[in-house]
Amino acid sequence: MSDRVPTPGLVRALGLLALWSLVGLAFASQFYLSSVMLGSPITWGEAIRACLGDWYAWALLSVPILWFVRRYPPEGGAPWSRAFLHLAAALAFSLAYVVLRALIGEANGRLIGESSSFWDVFRPLLLRTFPFNLLIYGVIVALSHALSYYRKYHQRTVQALELEKHLAEARLQALKRQLEPHFLFNTLNGIASLMYSDVAAADRMLVRLSELLRLAMNQSSAPEARLREELSFVGHYLEIEKIRFRGRLEVEVDVEPDTLEALVPSMVLQPLVENAIRHGIEPRRQPGRIEISARRQGDRLLVSVADDGAGLPTEPPQRVGIGIANTRARLQELYGKEHRFELRNRPEGGCIALLEIAAHV
Repeated sequence: MSDRVPTPGLVRALGLLALWSLVGLAFASQFYLSSVMLGSPITWGEAIRACLGDWYAWALLSVPILWFVRRYPPEGGAPWSRAFLHLAAALAFSLAYVVLRALIGEANGRLIGESSSFWDVFRPLLLRTFPFNLLIYGVIVALSHALSYYRKYHQRTVQALELEKHLAEARLQALKRQLEPHFLFNTLNGIASLMYSDVAAADRMLVRLSELLRLAMNQSSAPEARLREELSFVGHYLEIEKIRFRGRLEVEVDVEPDTLEALVPSMVLQPLVENAIRHGIEPRRQPGRIEISARRQGDRLLVSVADDGAGLPTEPPQRVGIGIANTRARLQELYGKEHRFELRNRPEGGCIALLEIAAHV
């Protein structure tokens, strides 16, 4: 059994034949009903044979007409010269239709046993159909022109969407490149603060940092990643922070198993955790707690990072750091209005960053 795929040319030819067949059958129905109403009924076979002969002749002629329209589009060149050119073509193709239809009529007459010569069919056809043939030519030209404009419009739309997609990807990559050195510099500052007070701790932080950088280098450049990958990355980051805070940082991770394979923005947890540490843990002397959670709610994914610190200031202005501003920008690029991101105080104290997106894998 052959698995050959039909060529585009064959598909177009079959489509053209189907189109003209539908037109012919529509006119055959009208011809049949009219003959019944006028009191001289004909059979369905006679109606179909007469009308399909008319429109299959145009089906043959439509091929050179379409080539001619593509070769000499109405909007090309000087308007008057193109108008004259298509008027001459309309006259020529209209005459060609009469000749072709007369030949078909002569052949059909011989098949059914009627003696009708070419000229017997040609003369009445020329008088009866020639003006209508000019109209048919104009309809074919108009439809071809409309399809050509549609194809061009569709191509421009696809190109615009591709450009928009590439632009969005470029913006996301720029935002990610901004975020990576941001957390790296903050980590290096933490190491520098321990170099003279606790060399062993600083050494452990350097080791953890090298592991974190290796993990960052192995990350895909895709704008989204699995939640489990983000949890692994932020886990390495928290190991560094735990060394820096010397036991003052407690972390609780409560993630439902069915959320681990869900896609989230790449590097979305690290800036939220960093914000919680910077504003909730770092300003105080007593131990602090960070809670990371993820759960499904219907077809939505809810991810949150909370701390038990002092919370957000109640009076403006509330300063937003690079990490949070970057996160907001990337969420807008990725999901538009199909996401929710809030940074608010908790009733029990502290601050919570809540992210809600569609749960997809």
